[in-house]
Amino acid sequence: MKEIDVNYVTNKAGDKTAVILPIDAFEELMENLEDLAAVADRRKEPTISHEQLLAELKRDGLL
Repeated sequence: MKEIDVNYVTNKAGDKTAVILPIDAFEELMENLEDLAAVADRRKEPTISHEQLLAELKRDGLL
Protein backbone atom coordinates (compact mmCIF):
# COMPACT_ATOMS: atom_id res chain seq x y z
CA MET A 1 0.00 0.00 0.00
CA LYS A 2 1.39 3.37 -0.91
CA GLU A 3 1.92 6.00 1.74
CA ILE A 4 -0.73 8.72 1.88
CA ASP A 5 0.04 12.30 2.88
CA VAL A 6 -2.54 12.81 5.62
CA ASN A 7 -3.18 15.90 7.72
CA TYR A 8 -5.35 15.84 10.81
CA VAL A 9 -7.75 18.45 12.13
CA THR A 10 -7.74 18.57 15.90
CA ASN A 11 -9.97 20.16 18.52
CA LYS A 12 -8.76 22.42 21.33
CA ALA A 13 -7.90 19.35 23.43
CA GLY A 14 -5.67 18.01 20.65
CA ASP A 15 -7.99 15.12 19.77
CA LYS A 16 -8.10 14.21 16.08
CA THR A 17 -11.54 15.06 14.69
CA ALA A 18 -11.08 14.94 10.91
CA VAL A 19 -8.64 14.03 8.16
CA ILE A 20 -7.43 16.05 5.18
CA LEU A 21 -5.95 14.05 2.32
CA PRO A 22 -5.22 14.59 -1.37
CA ILE A 23 -8.22 14.13 -3.67
CA ASP A 24 -6.52 11.33 -5.63
CA ALA A 25 -5.97 9.38 -2.40
CA PHE A 26 -9.61 9.97 -1.40
CA GLU A 27 -10.87 8.81 -4.80
CA GLU A 28 -8.70 5.68 -4.63
CA LEU A 29 -10.02 4.89 -1.15
CA MET A 30 -13.61 5.35 -2.33
CA GLU A 31 -13.02 3.07 -5.33
CA ASN A 32 -11.54 0.41 -3.05
CA LEU A 33 -14.53 0.73 -0.73
CA GLU A 34 -16.93 0.26 -3.65
CA ASP A 35 -14.97 -2.82 -4.78
CA LEU A 36 -15.10 -4.32 -1.29
CA ALA A 37 -18.84 -3.66 -1.07
CA ALA A 38 -19.38 -5.45 -4.39
CA VAL A 39 -17.37 -8.43 -3.16
CA ALA A 40 -19.39 -8.54 0.06
CA ASP A 41 -22.67 -8.37 -1.88
CA ARG A 42 -21.64 -11.27 -4.11
CA ARG A 43 -19.96 -13.42 -1.47
CA LYS A 44 -22.77 -15.98 -1.31
CA GLU A 45 -23.18 -16.39 -5.06
CA PRO A 46 -22.33 -19.82 -6.43
CA THR A 47 -18.89 -20.28 -7.94
CA ILE A 48 -17.70 -22.16 -11.02
CA SER A 49 -14.37 -23.72 -11.86
CA HIS A 50 -11.81 -22.00 -14.06
CA GLU A 51 -12.32 -24.66 -16.69
CA GLN A 52 -16.08 -24.08 -16.69
CA LEU A 53 -15.56 -20.33 -17.01
CA LEU A 54 -13.25 -20.81 -19.99
CA ALA A 55 -15.75 -23.17 -21.63
CA GLU A 56 -18.58 -20.65 -21.17
CA LEU A 57 -16.50 -17.78 -22.53
CA LYS A 58 -15.54 -19.85 -25.59
CA ARG A 59 -19.16 -20.91 -26.09
CA ASP A 60 -20.26 -17.28 -25.98
CA GLY A 61 -17.53 -16.25 -28.44
CA LEU A 62 -15.71 -14.12 -25.90
CA LEU A 63 -12.50 -16.16 -26.15
